[in-house]
Amino acid sequence: MKTLGIDIGSTTAKLVLRDGDRVLYEKYERHFSQVRQKTLDMLAQMPDVRENETLAVAISGSAGLGLAQSAGLAFVQEVFATGEAVKRLAPDTTAVIELGGEDAKIIFFEGGTDERMNGSCAGGTGAFIDQMATLLNVTVDEMDRLSLSHQRIYPIASRCGVFAKTDVQPLLNQGARKEDIAASIFQAVVNQTIAGLARGRKITGKVLFLGGPLYYCKGLQQRFQETLQLSDENAIFPEDGRFAVALGASLYAEKNQTTVVFSELCEAIRASLSQAPVVSRLAPLFETQEEYDTFAARHAKATVKETDPAHYAGNATLGIDCGSTTTKLVLLSEQNEILYSYYASNLGNPVAVVKEQLEHIYALCGDRIQITGSAVTGYGEELIRAAFGVDLGVVETIAHYTAAKFFRPDVDFILDIGGQDIKCFRIRGGAIDSIMLNEACSSGCGSFVETFARSMGYGIAEFAQRGLFAKAPVDLGSRCTVFMNSSVKQSQKDGATVEDISAGL
Repeated sequence: MKTLGIDIGSTTAKLVLRDGDRVLYEKYERHFSQVRQKTLDMLAQMPDVRENETLAVAISGSAGLGLAQSAGLAFVQEVFATGEAVKRLAPDTTAVIELGGEDAKIIFFEGGTDERMNGSCAGGTGAFIDQMATLLNVTVDEMDRLSLSHQRIYPIASRCGVFAKTDVQPLLNQGARKEDIAASIFQAVVNQTIAGLARGRKITGKVLFLGGPLYYCKGLQQRFQETLQLSDENAIFPEDGRFAVALGASLYAEKNQTTVVFSELCEAIRASLSQAPVVSRLAPLFETQEEYDTFAARHAKATVKETDPAHYAGNATLGIDCGSTTTKLVLLSEQNEILYSYYASNLGNPVAVVKEQLEHIYALCGDRIQITGSAVTGYGEELIRAAFGVDLGVVETIAHYTAAKFFRPDVDFILDIGGQDIKCFRIRGGAIDSIMLNEACSSGCGSFVETFARSMGYGIAEFAQRGLFAKAPVDLGSRCTVFMNSSVKQSQKDGATVEDISAGL
């Protein structure tokens, strides 16, 4: 009896059809979130199978469980399927490293089976590589070819797509070679896999590398082999590596004789197409215009009066906030009125932005306004202070507390969302008592939202405005930028509007 293994991952679908030990057919395609239709199309293209033929069939993969349940088919967990495939491909393997679209796994076989998998973060996976290729404005294949000609490796954050973008953008602005950046991105994937999954356990002996990214990206193979110091004999990149889970599913089906007639298999999947996708929705941000107006009026109380610098003469003070992605400047009069303010992306080069703005401020001041003091805060505090001779460097939390006290002397909690960080601090007895901040993930930060806005063709302000009165915001989760990116694509295919996505984010 022929055996069929189906592996439906987060971004791709794979089929393996076997007759005994002979592989008759293999197929690997991106499904673009159209999981069931793509599986049906791939089955229709499969040769060597008659409509009334009985097959042993099993499904695996992160997106395969729903289809298996809907179509009444056998499902095998992918780690178990991988284990079955390893026994067939290389039984003397000591460890397996597998990278998929949104998941990464290490399975140790020496000293008992020990499986480790990413949970709340998809940094260092295929979708992360896709994001970085888009940032470099190349395809993944082009990025791979570039990486093979690298001359040096730069440190790039691997845990979060937004953090990585913040590292890559300045390199691009400073003229770093794309070849070096491409190799550095692959090195970041390697670092994330080893640090995030192995967590100190040594990866030695014969290592089997599986999954699409490790099959297609030769530069990634190179970085893994060099970093782990594996010989050619111990670094195994099998030709069937991208089909490993599908192969394991077919082996499981063969063992357990989970059979179905081919025509009935196709009909069951076709019937599942009509099942409406369950899209989780949230309550609107604002039910009515009146509700929004009340909200806006409450927030408008905490504003500072603005004065035209052309009508002011006297002393002024300058505050600069050099953040992870944006630079802000405020010039205050002696009466604490804003004479000038600026807020824009620093484009990875905050010194140039501050220089340009200082020249503009001096032109505005003329001989009427004297800047008597200046202070800088944020990520670039030391850099800007040294570059321009700023009087004071202020820790961000103190700057926040000083501003918050100005508006509300009894403030006891402050929440700050920046370009790639979120900070919360509690105030007790007129002092900062405790601080919490994000460390490894920047979902929900400004750069994250801005990236989505741009991908949909909107500026951040218009994108935000569109979500205010959306009737059914999409529930996109909250934890990982890569996971949420997939959720956005899926919700678009399920008919969500830009308004729904904006409000959901």
